[in-house]
Parts: sequence; C-alpha cells; structure tokens
Amino acid sequence: MTHIKTDILVIGAGSGGLSVAAGAVQMGADVTLLEGHKMGGDCLNYGCVPSKALLAAGHAAHAMTTGADMGITPVTPKVDYAAAKDHVAGVIAQIEPVDSQERFEGLGVRVIRAFGAFTGPNTVQAGDHTITARRIVIATGSRPFVPPIPGLDTVPYLTNETLFDSREKPGHLLIIGGGPIGMEMAQAHRRLGCDVTVIEGAKALGKDDPELAAIVLDSLRDEGIAIEEEAQAAEMRGKVGAIEVQTKDGRVFKGSHLLIAVGRKSNTDSLNLDAAGIETTKTGIKVDARMRTTNRRVFAIGDVAGGLQFTHVAGYHAGLIIRQALFGLPAKQKTAHIPWATYTDPELAQVGLTEVQARKEHGIYSEVVRFEYHHNDRAIATRQTKGLIKVMVYKGRPVGASIVGHQAGELITLWSLAIANNLKMSAVAGMVAPYPTISEINKRAAGAYFSPRLFDNPTVKRVVGLVQKWLP
Repeated sequence: MTHIKTDILVIGAGSGGLSVAAGAVQMGADVTLLEGHKMGGDCLNYGCVPSKALLAAGHAAHAMTTGADMGITPVTPKVDYAAAKDHVAGVIAQIEPVDSQERFEGLGVRVIRAFGAFTGPNTVQAGDHTITARRIVIATGSRPFVPPIPGLDTVPYLTNETLFDSREKPGHLLIIGGGPIGMEMAQAHRRLGCDVTVIEGAKALGKDDPELAAIVLDSLRDEGIAIEEEAQAAEMRGKVGAIEVQTKDGRVFKGSHLLIAVGRKSNTDSLNLDAAGIETTKTGIKVDARMRTTNRRVFAIGDVAGGLQFTHVAGYHAGLIIRQALFGLPAKQKTAHIPWATYTDPELAQVGLTEVQARKEHGIYSEVVRFEYHHNDRAIATRQTKGLIKVMVYKGRPVGASIVGHQAGELITLWSLAIANNLKMSAVAGMVAPYPTISEINKRAAGAYFSPRLFDNPTVKRVVGLVQKWLP
C-alpha cells in the first residue's frame, strides 16, 4: 500500500478535472489525478466530440441532396455508415493526446488509473494508494440516465456511451427523449439514411424558447423525422431488429434500434461520500456558490455538481477552483452568462433569460428586440435564411438572447460576453462587423433596439431640425 500526500487531488479526468489538474500543476501545486476509466471523460469519448463528428458526416451527406436553387443538381449520397463511425473514431483519436495520461504526466501531474473512494474527510483510497490531500476536487461527471420503463431490461438499447462504437446502421432508429442529444442524433441518423422516430414524453426541446424550438422541429420534420410529443413511454418489447415502444395513450412505435436519451445521472455511487461528510441532492453533490461541498476541503464541479451539464461549464468551474485552491481567493459561480447550444441544422442557442423568463422577472420594463435571418445579406447569399434572434433587454442592457439559425452557437458568444461584463446595448451597436457576415445579425439586433428611439422620436426630429437650421 502506497501513501501519497498531495496539495490537490482531482477525482475524474473529464473536462473539468483535466482543467484543474493542468492549471494547478503549472502554477506549482503538487497534483494527483485519479481516473478509473477513459481519460477525457464523457465529452471526448461519448459526448460532445463524437456527436459533432457524426453530425458533420450527416451534414456532408445532406449537402449532396441540396443546391438546386444554386444551379447544383442534387444527388442521392451513398452512405457507408460504418465508415462514418470510423470518421468519428478518427476525430476522437486526433484529440486524445491532448487529454492523455502521457501529456499530464509530462506536465508533472501524478496520474493514477483507478477509481477513488473516500475513507475520511481528506483521504481517498484508489487501488493500492491511500491519498491525503489539502484540497480535493470531485469531477466525476455523469452518465446516461436509464428510466425504469417496463420491459426495457429485456430489450437491447443504445445510449450515448454505446452508440458511437456501433457500426451497424439502424434501419429505423427509435429515440426516447426529445432533448438536445435526442434531436442531434435524430438528424445525424436521418441524414445518414436511417428512418427516425423521436418519442418525447412532454415537449421536444422543451427547455428552449418555444418559438425558436418550433423552427428547429419543423425543419427536422421536413427532413422526414417523426417527432411524437406528449408520448410517455410505458412499455418496451422486442429484440434486435424488431423493437416496439408503447406509450401511455396506447400508441405503438416500431423500429429496428433503440436509443435512450432522456437525461443524465451524476456519478456519485462509488465515492463513499458519507465517509467525508459530503451531502448529495436529487441531481448531484450539494455545493454552495463557491462549488464547495458540505466538507469545506472538498469541491465538486461539472455535471456531478448537479447544475448545468455542459463541458464549458465544467471548464468555467475549474477556473473558480484554481482561484480558491491555489490562491485562497473567494470565487463564486454565476450562471447568467452561461450559453448553450443544440447543434441541429438550424442550430439553437441560448444565454441568460428567455423571453418568458424576462417578462416574469422584469415585467413591463423588459423589452424584446428581434431580427430575422432573411434580412441578412450573407444568409441570403448562402440560402440559409431560416432563423431569428431575440434579445431580452432591461434598462438598456441585455439580460438574455435566444438564437435559431445558421451558426447560432457562434453568434451567442457575443451576448455571453455582454452579459458577463454588464455591457449596454450601445456597446454591441457600436461594434463594426465585416460585411457580409452572419455576425451582422447581432449588430442589427442591437440596432433594432435603438431604431424606434431614434427614428420614431419626435424630440429627436425637432433637435435635428434646429441643428440643420444653425449649421453653416
């Protein structure tokens, strides 16, 4: 048995854990990192990276079926599904070295490939190692939540952890769950030649602005994806190639393969948190605004903390931990400036308050400005005019932005910057965007806020008239 003393112990080598380990060791701390599974965690191996790679393959196939309005004759692509999955594996392999054990050991991190469990307030057992740490960071992430649907235990099903390894092309993919993961994989598979049915117990993309979500859903339906809402799965039956899902209202959906995409569950089961005095909630580990658990020596970040479950949030949390654990400075998390995006085509992105939330929080003092893609010259030139932006404004400052359309995930970052730095709408209106670009949409949205104040204002017109009389 080996006993290790360290400044910072990081449990979990996903996005958040790796960011803490890399930052801390390069600033002079003694860092130990535990990972019992794959380096890079869910994002690299089962989530963000492979899903976007598969979406790219679907986009390439879909592009061959369009272009008639630009003088390009559409053709039916010949899709090699297994080769598309090889592309996904190749993308993962190209990124893997950045998250590898070798790289982190090269930085000076002590990497132990074992799962950890607490044996005391500041001690963790991992394989043959007992580790005592001044500060501990739990970054164990989450895994797919598999609902207790009758019959599911007898039916073969996929989750995001098994989907990308499969080389067998589904004839008809049934997807349980109409959230971002479900809708992204629905479009990717439809464009790769599969029939797809999405079965959602409530509203598909229900956490996003309903007006903007409807634009995405209409686009997916136009591509031939069946999206069944208010369809609560009640029973599963069948075998590989012949699976049935029955909903509570008696409808039956038949397909060849089944993907479960109904949410995530925090990875806390094997940590023995009670030994460290760490409390949990229904969604994960209980933390305060500084990401501290009920054991003040232990932090929890990323998915396991039970808040917003995005890779960039875990990275943001990591920065808060570096500030506190290395420099002893307080740092509290904020969520108002945290954006997210669904990478369907068109994309759907959000930061801050939605229109409904802004109306509820700020009442009549909340303003909503809009600008539609079909007024943007670049979107017209590329035939990508489906979409719009809504910016929620309170006292001259943006408090939220919702975007649907081409590059929405890129456009939303400007509004995150504005909200994070408490900028006024005048700051966005004052920027200059190159012409013609999709990014002009952001500037035009800010312009839509000022237009009525300038062009429909009698006082402004009187002042201009007086100035014109006096100018030489």
